[in-house]
Formats: sequence, C-alpha cells, structure tokens
Amino acid sequence: MKKLRIAIIQALLRGSAQERGAQVRALVQQAAALKPDLVTLPEIWNGPYQQDLFPSFAEPRFGPSWQLLSELAAAHGIWLSGGSIAEREGGKVYNTAYVFDRTGKEAARHRKMHLFDIQITGGQHFLESQTLTAGNEVTVFDTEFCRMGLCICYDLRFPELARLMVDRGAKLILVPAAFNMTTGPAHWELLFRQRAVDNQVFCIGTSPARDEAASYHAWGHSIVTDPWGRVVTQMDAEEALRVVELDLDLVEQIRAELPLLAHRRTDLYRLVQIP
Repeated sequence: MKKLRIAIIQALLRGSAQERGAQVRALVQQAAALKPDLVTLPEIWNGPYQQDLFPSFAEPRFGPSWQLLSELAAAHGIWLSGGSIAEREGGKVYNTAYVFDRTGKEAARHRKMHLFDIQITGGQHFLESQTLTAGNEVTVFDTEFCRMGLCICYDLRFPELARLMVDRGAKLILVPAAFNMTTGPAHWELLFRQRAVDNQVFCIGTSPARDEAASYHAWGHSIVTDPWGRVVTQMDAEEALRVVELDLDLVEQIRAELPLLAHRRTDLYRLVQIP
C-alpha cells in the first residue's frame, strides 16, 4: 500500500512580500512538525491577488520567494508545492507555481496557461491578461510516490490540460487556486470532482483563506478529491492547516475496475499537444 501524507496550508497572508514570506516560513514549519511527505501552499501568496498590482510585487526568476521555498523544503526534508507567485522574466510577468523536492531542488515549474479574463453579470470581473502573460507548458514531475501534475486555478477548468497531464503519467494533480465568491460556490467542488473522476486521479486544491479586508475575496474551501470523484476532505473559508493521508494504490484499483482511460477510442479521436 503506497501512502502519501499531505499537509494543506490554507493561509491568510498580509503585508509586504517580506512579511508574507515570514508568515509562510512559520506555517511551513508548523506543517512540517506533523511529519507530512508533501506540503501545499495557495495561489499568489507573495502579494495581494489584484491584477493591477501583480507587476509591482513580481519577483525575478530565483528571487526571494523561490529561495525561501527551496530553503524550507531542504530544511524540513519535505516535498513542497509552493503555491504560486507573481514572477518577472524577460520583461513579462507570470503567475508561476513551483514544486521543490526534499533536497530543495526545483522539481517543477508551471506558468498559468489560461488567464482569468471574466465578466460575470452581477458577479466577478477580472482581467489577468492586462498584466500577466500566459504560460505554454504541460507540467508533470516525478516523485518517489508517483508522477504528479501541476496547474494553477483557472487552468483546472480546461479538461484538455488535465488529460494531457494524465496521458503523461500523472496520478495526482496539484492545483494552487483562488476561486472567488462568484465562481467558488458554483464550481469549486464540482470541478475538482469532475477532473478527479474523468481522469481517475487525486486532485488537491489549495486556496488562500478568505480575507474580508482584501479587495479580492477568495472562496477558500481547500479540497482533496479521489479517483472515484469523492471529496476526501474540504475546509471552510478560514485560515487552516489540515493533514490527509492518501492511498495512491486507489488510482490503479479504480483504473482497473472502471477502465475509462483504456476504453478511449483512439482510432477515432486523439488529444495531442501542439509543439
């Protein structure tokens, strides 16, 4: 039986990038004391989730937040899914997620591929493309537990991306995310259950806690769904730390019992990434 112990940090972060970094350090230290294999952080933690401000707190490649995450992974001997940060490279700003291995080495980098440009009548308006540039990579990486996929928030709405990660061997998908008070109640749980059951994988969604004093109110409700589409655990809106242990053998069991992936008609249709 292959077990994976995950500590999910639904953080409420405020202040400067330096102050937020200090809070992340303390939260990861608290999580590491619970002896997890993997710790997860939320989307855009190095500054406020506010599209016009992303460029002002974006950091260079291998900047302070990258260094902090690498250091924390090595210091505690954990896998660390470092949420995502606003990052600047080549004159462009990206929403970038990192994963570090137990030695602090970068195991994966994903730049948000689908930018959150929406205008919902009576609800949320947001235009990430005003300040962010979209990434173009399908991201998977290997661990001693299984191959995992990595995407960010709005990326999860696109079933093609999840399937491409699974076609490359992913059995678990990590999703730092910050759904809002319009999309969260409507689609958060639904999407995580959908992607899990469609692809017969575990999905882990890590959100920031809801901050009523901020301009952007996150839904919270960090979640884990299993390959049968069940909710393993789901938080409320407040700041929280939760540990869950997953039986990764369940992926192969469910794929054998209900062989959706094997039953695809690849003689009639295929999904490919354009080089």
